[in-house]
Amino acid sequence: MLIVALTGGIGSGKSHAGGYFQNLGAIVVDSDQLARDVIERGTPGFDEVINRFGDAILTEGDIDRRKLGEIVFEDSQARVDLESIIHPRIQATFSELVAQAPEDSIIINQIPLLVETGGMDRFDRIITVISTREKRVERLKARGMSNSEITRRMQSQVSDEERIEISDFIIENHGNEENLLREVEAVYSELLAEMKL
Repeated sequence: MLIVALTGGIGSGKSHAGGYFQNLGAIVVDSDQLARDVIERGTPGFDEVINRFGDAILTEGDIDRRKLGEIVFEDSQARVDLESIIHPRIQATFSELVAQAPEDSIIINQIPLLVETGGMDRFDRIITVISTREKRVERLKARGMSNSEITRRMQSQVSDEERIEISDFIIENHGNEENLLREVEAVYSELLAEMKL
């Protein structure tokens, strides 16, 4: 079994790359989705987040990720508090998924804040997706994010250079679907070859 991290800055296209890896046969786990799941209404995580941040972050009884995001990107202590609630739960859920997977699996965890959370040691291999700032901004605007929100998010993350430093593979995603697929296929071939050693 190979446990692989797939990381990259916001808007780099790591989810897109993750989709291609899944089509090729990898088990792909999205940490952003796990982060949503562990604070769904009715979970202990939900109760803990409400206890810390109050009802102001709710919209129709659910945690509004945009409201919560605005708080934690303005206040570093709030962000630390939120991460202390969410990250252990994400790791526990991921560990359960790994335990249930077949022994010959390649498990790829899409994890945006790998370097920021110091989680590199939990993975056998690390893949970083990079893209130009212009392309990333274009993708994020298409998601409905404002310029100030994009700048804040990008500034809160480490640079591509810092990600590249800890990576085994780099995938360049500058907007051409065909090229992205080719790069993903090349990396996946190398991972499969490692499994056979």
